[in-house]
Amino acid sequence: MLPRPSPLVLPLLSAMGTAANAAPAPSTPVELDRVQVQGHRQAYATPATRSATKTDAALQDVPQAVSIVTAEVIRDLGITNLADALRILPGVGVAQGEGNRDAPILRGIATTADLFIDGMRDDVQYVRDIYNVERVEVLKGPNAMIFGHGGAGGIINRVTKVADRDRHREVSLQAGSFGRRRVTFDAGESTGDTTAFRVTGLLEDSESFRDGFALRRDGINPTFRWDASEATRLTFGYERFHDRRVADRGVPSMRLVGIDRPVEVDPHTFFGSAAQSPVEARVDALTMLVEHRLSSGASLRNQTRWADYGKFYQNVYPSGTARGADGALQAVLGAYNNRTDRRNLFNQTDVTIRLGNGAVTHTLLGGFEFGRQDTSNLRMTGTFPANLCAGRVQTAAACVPVSNPRYDRPVTFAPSATDARNRSEARVAAVYLQDQVELSPQWQAIIGARFDRFDVDFLNERNGERIASRDSLWSPRVGLVWKPIAPLSVYTSYSVTYLPRAGEQLSSLSARTRSFDPEKFRNMEVGAKWEMRPGLLFTAAAYRLDRSNVVAPDPVDATRSILVDGQRNEGIELEMAGRVTERWDVLAGYAYQEGVLTKRLSALEPAGTRLAQLPRHSASLWNRYALSPRWSIGAGLTYRGQSFAALPSAGPLPNRTVLAPYTRIDAGLYYRTSERLRVQLNVENLLDRKYFASAHTNDNISPGSPRAVYVGMTLDF
Repeated sequence: MLPRPSPLVLPLLSAMGTAANAAPAPSTPVELDRVQVQGHRQAYATPATRSATKTDAALQDVPQAVSIVTAEVIRDLGITNLADALRILPGVGVAQGEGNRDAPILRGIATTADLFIDGMRDDVQYVRDIYNVERVEVLKGPNAMIFGHGGAGGIINRVTKVADRDRHREVSLQAGSFGRRRVTFDAGESTGDTTAFRVTGLLEDSESFRDGFALRRDGINPTFRWDASEATRLTFGYERFHDRRVADRGVPSMRLVGIDRPVEVDPHTFFGSAAQSPVEARVDALTMLVEHRLSSGASLRNQTRWADYGKFYQNVYPSGTARGADGALQAVLGAYNNRTDRRNLFNQTDVTIRLGNGAVTHTLLGGFEFGRQDTSNLRMTGTFPANLCAGRVQTAAACVPVSNPRYDRPVTFAPSATDARNRSEARVAAVYLQDQVELSPQWQAIIGARFDRFDVDFLNERNGERIASRDSLWSPRVGLVWKPIAPLSVYTSYSVTYLPRAGEQLSSLSARTRSFDPEKFRNMEVGAKWEMRPGLLFTAAAYRLDRSNVVAPDPVDATRSILVDGQRNEGIELEMAGRVTERWDVLAGYAYQEGVLTKRLSALEPAGTRLAQLPRHSASLWNRYALSPRWSIGAGLTYRGQSFAALPSAGPLPNRTVLAPYTRIDAGLYYRTSERLRVQLNVENLLDRKYFASAHTNDNISPGSPRAVYVGMTLDF
């Protein structure tokens, strides 16, 4: 039985249908009005990707759903960070991340580690800017065959701007509501017959609609290219990125009997202490890419990335609500800080060979990956001066009135008996083989498998305990593509990935669980991709994602743990991206998602429990229309249906906070004063609606921004 659609689905599908009708049928050519475009041509769609297969492949030949946010979309919407780029894609959500890190949700699976940059792992918890990004690619469903362990709901790959022998001269300024001030630049060109450079940079000093919030970040990313010969090219890069901000964990819920919703306060209200909630993240990364074309027609590609990450965050944050002695509602505050240092070193080698020149051809990919990750982690709990909180005198928490929830007294931070203080060393060695087979002009197949040996040595510095684990992971991938007519492809695929017991952040290994098999994720998917007209692609996908080997208490013996098949996610995703006419560009998407626990994981998490932050219906739509060669307008919406902030929480009664559905309207106005200067005005939340954008737990819920206006200026010189 098909799910009942959201009321928003019909107008969204109508818009997609209108776009389809706007494209002329191949057999009936129609002469469209001509628009002279000065500067760069708009492009909301990318016809090909390398990330999905490690080979240059048309999107229609990839048997999985792939969403791409292009540079033009990033520019037109005034996007500055990864989270905002992800919000406009179907089947992708964004959690709060405790106000200090990116926390995407892909097909109902939350992650902080399935993030890559130019195909290399970038898994530390920090907030990513996109000043140096050409496009953001989201590959949906397990992708272990290409990217290794993790990536259960999918992966996010940032493709960066690198030296390409073209001339780049661009400076962009952005300023607007709530103290936003930002400048980026992009400069590059050839420096000889065989060399080229490119440098991208960022400087931002901004505030927010949230009281006490501040953001300072800067980054620089030079790259250098050397064409050593006609067959060999080397590209070198270095990035230095520094992000300082306030950890903002939003508002708590009214967690009282019969009441289960976020507290009703002004969206500007900050809970806790902004002054005592600093976040600082640093990234230093070196990359080297060697590409060589062999005389046989094969190609070799070797890529190395060394990255040194430093991350510290501290927060005095809302952890619940209670009634004071006078009956007034109070916010209960907690506090802790956490420091993580990590060094990553990864090397990938790929060899691609194309065989056959008859009816059947093969594109063979073979490769190796070696990596090492050294991590240290220290967490310290905050204690408060003795105070009456939640009906008793305590130092583990503090209570402040919801009517004035700022905390300005001291907090002391010191390690507790349960705080983390550990070091880990993770090593990966992998080999993979893939065959893309063209059986005929109508039929293609992709078959591949990857073997990973994943070792972790873990030291608990609190008690000196050493724990080691080793996993041998086989990750297959099979896909079939059928093209009944040239502009249409229909596909089906099956893929598997694993999450080792050390967890996605390599910090959860314990003597109790180290002997258990890794969590397993299996994805089955069918879909279709239709090029409605050149440059306009419509995609549809239906999937089932099963999660197994989940650790749960033994229902017979509570002192033991067992593995269960714990979760099932199912959904339908629709997306349309590209140029409808010479004047009209569009990016539209819709997702229907269901996610439930299939087995009892705890007393508060029985089978059938709906997953957190997974709305049944979500949709987005953005249009850009050229009124003339100089003037353009943009308009769009983001819709997110009702969801739960978290899984059921402990307390007198099982409790779940509901995030109400919302629709946000955005708009843009663009004016090109000359071939070199472009000015734009972006308005977010045009109707100034109140809504909650994301959550971490039932008591960490982020209000959405009120109406915000930003002016941008881009100068090409």
